[in-house]
Amino acid sequence: MASPYHAASYLLAMGFSAISGTAEAAANLDASSPGVQSARAQLEAIAAQMRPYFVSGAVGFTANGLVAIHDAAAVPLQQRAALNGLVNSNNSALSNLYQQIADANGHPEWEGQIQQTFAQAWINKAPAGYWYQSPSGQWQKK
Repeated sequence: MASPYHAASYLLAMGFSAISGTAEAAANLDASSPGVQSARAQLEAIAAQMRPYFVSGAVGFTANGLVAIHDAAAVPLQQRAALNGLVNSNNSALSNLYQQIADANGHPEWEGQIQQTFAQAWINKAPAGYWYQSPSGQWQKK
């Protein structure tokens, strides 16, 4: 089994290589700037902590490129507050990454489209057994 770091790096690499057919197709999702590099490093560190929660089904990918708690009962009661904080940190890191990529492309207004591109990439490249939300908001297991 891959280490959490490798899984996080894999998902990030897959997200960075995804291109959709809308406005963000003109965006360089591999754009590099100090802000993108910092955001990516922050997200990789958090993703390594998130992996056990994805594996257990406690969290899943949302249709809008973030993560949410899918099954709080998969986490002992005394750890739920920490999980909420971790999910919030992860989502802040994701939002920052999307904005940094848009800024690095010189088009901050592309943030929403970049986020949607990554949303599909996270879901498409997630390992079997991970949970995700369909566009209608229904939870599904890969």
